[in-house]
Amino acid sequence: MTRDALIRALRRYARRRGLALAVDRQRGKGSHFRVRLGEAVTTIQSGDLSPFHVDRICRQLKVAVSDL
Repeated sequence: MTRDALIRALRRYARRRGLALAVDRQRGKGSHFRVRLGEAVTTIQSGDLSPFHVDRICRQLKVAVSDL
């Protein structure tokens, strides 16, 4: 899964749940994005994300991968 695909999935998830999703391209270092979903915040690297990274990101955002 790419970073952009994950952000699209998180946007759909946030819309369904009525949560705020903010993607800050300026706060991350280099090509990393800072993502805030509700109260949870994490950083997402660019490019292809391994299933391990997707799981870690979702866990940090308190989202089950199966809910995406």
